[in-house]
Amino acid sequence: MIDVLTYSALSILAVSFGVGIVVGLTGMGGGALMTPALIFLGINPTAAVANDLVAASVNKSVGATVHARAGSPNWRLAGWLMLGSVPTAAAGAFIIESIGADEDQTAFVKTAIGVALLLTAATYTLRSYLNVRATRLGRPPSTDDPHVRPLPTFCVGAIGGLLVGVTSVGSGSLIMVSLLLLYPTLTAVRLVGTDLVQAVPLVLSAAITHVIVTGVDFEILIPLIVGGTPGTYLGARIANRVPQGIVRRGIVVVLSLTGLSLLGVPPVAVGIIAAAMVILGPIAWSLVRARIGLPEGVDLFAEKRDIERARRASEEERA
Repeated sequence: MIDVLTYSALSILAVSFGVGIVVGLTGMGGGALMTPALIFLGINPTAAVANDLVAASVNKSVGATVHARAGSPNWRLAGWLMLGSVPTAAAGAFIIESIGADEDQTAFVKTAIGVALLLTAATYTLRSYLNVRATRLGRPPSTDDPHVRPLPTFCVGAIGGLLVGVTSVGSGSLIMVSLLLLYPTLTAVRLVGTDLVQAVPLVLSAAITHVIVTGVDFEILIPLIVGGTPGTYLGARIANRVPQGIVRRGIVVVLSLTGLSLLGVPPVAVGIIAAAMVILGPIAWSLVRARIGLPEGVDLFAEKRDIERARRASEEERA
């Protein structure tokens, strides 16, 4: 009988609820937060990756279905991403298994997740910079159907799929930023819809092979799903009332420090880096905004919401 009322299961449920809120608030991928959280709760890294992938395949399917019904995905773009990502994501579990003994696999996965978290933190920072720059300098005319570049898109899918297959991190962060760079004129709703529908087969293929190789622990999986779903809903409901810029910058700090810890950086050094990021980070970000010409006190996300409201009003008038 599955016991989901243990201290461990309740801890996972609470953490997954908190991560779900962050995902609902910011749209950031839960794998970058949930997988390291499971490891720090004492769960074996390979088991953490396997169970998080299974839970993600359920959660992402719900979001993808909503966007697919609304007609928001760019299916041709999503198709090229899937061609690259599905095979490499499926290979992730077998790559881990080929490493050797369980101890070697654990060390490999922890290192891979540490690198993935640092890379994810960097891409989140890049995404924020691109948003600030586009807000100040003006965005290029948006389009729902940009010219698709097959080879670069295929490569983004292949690299992203491999990273997700090994670490469960990257399906909602690294690929999203790569799409922003490749297709800067793609509308926001198309971008999110395309990312979600391509992520479903990606995560599902990785989850299947991890279940085959590692198996699934329902005492981990059930709390992940039960906690994450209402958390995501709550986060989405309060997203307009929370300063997302502060939340995103906080997540970058957390991901960076977690990645360094998983890579074996001494705690003293991690503490010094944490203090430097907390103290110097806001100063550096203010300098970036000043260099671009965005005044202090401007709420980037409120401005983006105003732009979106104006666009919708214009479309309603034309209709």
